[in-house]
Amino acid sequence: MRRLDFLRMSGLLGMSGLLSSFTSSKGLGQPDSFAAEMQQKIKNAGLNGSAFHLKADAIPKVRIALFGLGNRGQSLIDMLNWLVQEGHAEISAISDISPSKVQKAKEQIASFQTTVPTAFTGNDDAWEEAMNDDLADLALICTPWELHTKMALKAMENGLHAASEVPIAYTPEDSIALVKMAEETERHCIMLENCCYNREELWLLNMIEEGVFGTVTHAECAYLHDLRQLMIDPTYYENRWRLKHHLARNGNLYTTHGLGPVCMYFDILRGDTLTHLTSMSSKEAALSEALAATNDPQLQAMAKKVVCGDVNTTLIGTAKGRSIMLQFDVHSGRPYNRLDKVVGSKATHYGYPSRLYIDHGASWDGHRWLSDEMEAEYREKYEHPLWSRLQRLAEEHPQGHGGMDFVMMYRLIRCLNQGESLDMNVYDGALWSLVGALSEASVAASSQRMDIPDLTAGLWKRPEKHPVGRDI
Repeated sequence: MRRLDFLRMSGLLGMSGLLSSFTSSKGLGQPDSFAAEMQQKIKNAGLNGSAFHLKADAIPKVRIALFGLGNRGQSLIDMLNWLVQEGHAEISAISDISPSKVQKAKEQIASFQTTVPTAFTGNDDAWEEAMNDDLADLALICTPWELHTKMALKAMENGLHAASEVPIAYTPEDSIALVKMAEETERHCIMLENCCYNREELWLLNMIEEGVFGTVTHAECAYLHDLRQLMIDPTYYENRWRLKHHLARNGNLYTTHGLGPVCMYFDILRGDTLTHLTSMSSKEAALSEALAATNDPQLQAMAKKVVCGDVNTTLIGTAKGRSIMLQFDVHSGRPYNRLDKVVGSKATHYGYPSRLYIDHGASWDGHRWLSDEMEAEYREKYEHPLWSRLQRLAEEHPQGHGGMDFVMMYRLIRCLNQGESLDMNVYDGALWSLVGALSEASVAASSQRMDIPDLTAGLWKRPEKHPVGRDI
């Protein structure tokens, strides 16, 4: 039996197993048994950590099959412009269920690439034909969330490397299956967390590594983004796929924009690891009120079905005793914010807007953030080498979220060109996604503690500097 067939039959690609264990009278309030079940599944999968520093054969020109040609897919096409023109990559295939989006993507690609990518469209399964290692080396997945794990597994099974938009998984079983497949096939599987490449986050990482913060002890991070209008729009998220998740799930549905950078700050999986969490969701109000206020009877009916709370707060502990507060809110009207708060024994930073405090000791009577001029000095002195190297390219070419999208794609393609391991591996993406799944489990179990299982076979204990700083 093929592995994908087995996964489908055993329900590893669905939410039913996770949710039923916490909504049934037998499972509710028994997180210990749930943790034991997860550990048993990891043991049965035989995870061994072999893909942690995975290197594959160098690919001088990476052939890319791009799946999902909506807003995010179109944006990443722009990010590939320079890489294609420099001969580092080629978009060899594109796939979307919408023929019109495929045609639009062809025209977009034709502005910088002479070869025409092979198109796969017209039905829900057309994408499977594009998962062919005779056609592509890398599957770039920009589809709705529920397809990410399935597509990444199919890519690796068929000999392609997989790069997926976030989240790469949203059940514990999905995370286990991705790690297992990456280890068995020796294919890269990366979650494209662009915020790990943002200028501010890289600056903070460099200061932490250079000792400016002393001993880091706590961080607060989030994805706070009012998406009500976009979720209601029937075209922005095709058929309102993102809205539908909020009618069925309650927890942190989008962990990684905040959590990814914090995991870099805390050396997570590189000397420390996430060990447990507890999660709580507020009552829901803002999204259902927005739906009820429309003139669309279908949306008005959905207003009564929203189950995702407006604000989810998840507290996470690490093996070294650090703490993380992670929040999620895409319902409430407020300015965009990822918090980006880091606390250390010698310095503290708050983001949005950026504010830095340097501690001068317990006797110091200072309760003011550094002035803009003094913070600018720290920014200049501790600019991350990666950003310094790529700043000109990020500014001269389509930037995407202030340049971080370009830097992310540059790093992915150039690592594949040179046969190097990637900045983030399958264990990173699986862990960050796993936090979201366990937040839902905790909410369903009245905010009880959920242990976070180890997917690395203990390799997280080995201290090392984060690979994002390598000169590639």
